[in-house]
Amino acid sequence: MWIRLRQIAVTTGDLARTASDVQSVLGVEPCFTDPGVGIFGLKNLLWPVGTQFLECVTPIEPDTAAGRYQQRRGGDTGYMVIMQVSDVGARRAHVDEMGIRIAFDMNHPDQGHVGMQLHPVDTGGAFFEMDQMTGPDGDAVGGPWTPAGKFWEPYVNTARVTGIAAAELQSPDPDRLAERWSEIAQIDLGADADGHPTIELDNATLRFVAEADGRGEGLGGIDMTTVDRDAVLTAARAADCYVNDSQVALAGMRINLVDAG
Repeated sequence: MWIRLRQIAVTTGDLARTASDVQSVLGVEPCFTDPGVGIFGLKNLLWPVGTQFLECVTPIEPDTAAGRYQQRRGGDTGYMVIMQVSDVGARRAHVDEMGIRIAFDMNHPDQGHVGMQLHPVDTGGAFFEMDQMTGPDGDAVGGPWTPAGKFWEPYVNTARVTGIAAAELQSPDPDRLAERWSEIAQIDLGADADGHPTIELDNATLRFVAEADGRGEGLGGIDMTTVDRDAVLTAARAADCYVNDSQVALAGMRINLVDAG
């Protein structure tokens, strides 16, 4: 069974401001607003990054899960790590055996989409979501992705960034969190050059690091494959998002710039 990183979701208190920063710094173009997230009291916007996606949600009603999560983490923050899988039924049987609760069940066979969001209390770190595209070409790399609508391809702009190479989860106990996610993903743990525990997905890495920013456990950052670092950094300085020549700050996350190839 394969598993790919297909989408990263963040939650923000100001969608317009965050969208402006994301677009001006990364050079990406918005492709879809999903009315379906309204059942959670949210509004969203998605941007394709190559064949993957960055999503931003914002509460539009009081007392939403996303709003409470922002309060716990002190503002805008990484929220969900969303995987595409080849067999969500087998994945469901596995997490059931682990005793992990399903926070939200997605069953849209007419749209070629089935999936599940795992309860973050049981997974730790962030929402861990697994989705399967069951329609034509659903297994193809860069194939259909229902959460981004049917017509996202014309909005792909890879002049500055071309993909999401890693998600970085932080914790006071990264080894424990890594072991939990390894068991869920059914992939053995590895380690990077700095000794951080890692999980190698088919197209990206999950990296687990010690929490050092006072914000607690959560999705602290992502690695973006970058083809025009100078343009990203120039725009980041203008938007007051510059951290250093290898990192910018967007939507409460560390965006690590990694060279393509």
